[in-house]
Amino acid sequence: MTNREKMMSVFMDALGSALPGNLVRDVLKYEGGVLAIEGKNYRLDEYRGVHVFGSGKASVETARAVKAVLGGRATDGLVVSNYGAALEGIEVFESSHPVLTEKSIRAAEILLQRMSALSADDLYIYVLSGGSSALIEKPVPPITLAEMQGLTKGLLANGVPIEELNIVRKHLSLVKGGRLGRISRARGIVLVVSDVIGDDLEAIGSAPLYFDRSSFADTHAILKKYGLWEQAPESVRTVVKKGLAGEMEETPKDPSPLIDHFLIGSNLKILRKGKERAEALGIPTRIMSSRLRGEAREVARAIMAMGEEIATTGQPFAAPVCLLFGGETTVTLKGDGMGGRNQEMVLAALNEFRDNPRFIFLSAGTDGIDGHSDAAGAVVDHTSYEKAKKAGLRLDDYLARNDSYRFFRETGDLIMTGPTGTNVMDMTALLIA
Repeated sequence: MTNREKMMSVFMDALGSALPGNLVRDVLKYEGGVLAIEGKNYRLDEYRGVHVFGSGKASVETARAVKAVLGGRATDGLVVSNYGAALEGIEVFESSHPVLTEKSIRAAEILLQRMSALSADDLYIYVLSGGSSALIEKPVPPITLAEMQGLTKGLLANGVPIEELNIVRKHLSLVKGGRLGRISRARGIVLVVSDVIGDDLEAIGSAPLYFDRSSFADTHAILKKYGLWEQAPESVRTVVKKGLAGEMEETPKDPSPLIDHFLIGSNLKILRKGKERAEALGIPTRIMSSRLRGEAREVARAIMAMGEEIATTGQPFAAPVCLLFGGETTVTLKGDGMGGRNQEMVLAALNEFRDNPRFIFLSAGTDGIDGHSDAAGAVVDHTSYEKAKKAGLRLDDYLARNDSYRFFRETGDLIMTGPTGTNVMDMTALLIA
């Protein structure tokens, strides 16, 4: 097995560990009427019904895996996804992502209706993953969908960080910030697949069943800070003013005693699996960070600077060594090319090491979809540069156009997995031989 093949094996093993079926089988055990999850036991014969609900891009396959573990004990359910699918005994509602539409409203209404109908004798398992924020939404009356869409667009256009955007959205929603979880009297188990750096349960999917430490005062301050308070629709200002005056209930500030959350999938978990595989292949490996963020090409240059230091001085680690990173970078589009953040990272890295045979660089998304392309990412070594040179491909030109996909299509370096049904962000690996 070549070093390049070893790096692909590391990624595919890590990806396999993040597939919903494997995540669920690793943490859920059902035997003798007892469901065990990470040391906590639930006697299912104490409940009238066991229901499976969920929302997010990984909800369908996670729900399928839960159903496989529980068998006939799972009574019924409903999951909201960005695609349609057939699930035995569980209804799948195809909603919209990443933009809110009437489907998002309808999905939230059905979930609210089904979950509020449960009694204290019921138990539900809710599978939550990234994408839920757009897939389910029910604005606080009298805010309309169009007004919510317009406000969100305005917040994004003003460069409001996602953390502050989520604070605003939670306080204008009947399902975010723990509000969905408070409408049911049933016992709840939430299985979470994280697509958020740091795995903050208040952030994943806008925390429909968790709790929220932010306030209407924070919401008001954010809208004022970015000059959006006066521009906001009258309905939005009315809701926030009522919240400030104590005339509207705040988002829940404490965990519900009825609901248990379990983080079953995260970026750090796949990095650990990648390390395990790399070391089984005889490659010393270091997990550097699961919190990679920033401009993709700049992050790639920083990683390559580490690699060059190791290759030339043996500091802080001696070669051979594999450095593993996770997280999610961004790309500032300046050209009309095709690609995604992972492919852009790989192209920028290749532009640094070019024909140096000591480096192999891989970066790919665990959802199998990198940007607006059908590739998960790419993997390169010195032969990639040689192929590009022979074909007359100029790295700088492709980087300037943000056209990494077409570059790697020519060199044969794309990683093609197809949609995986999961998302725990990205994995980046640099091997220094």
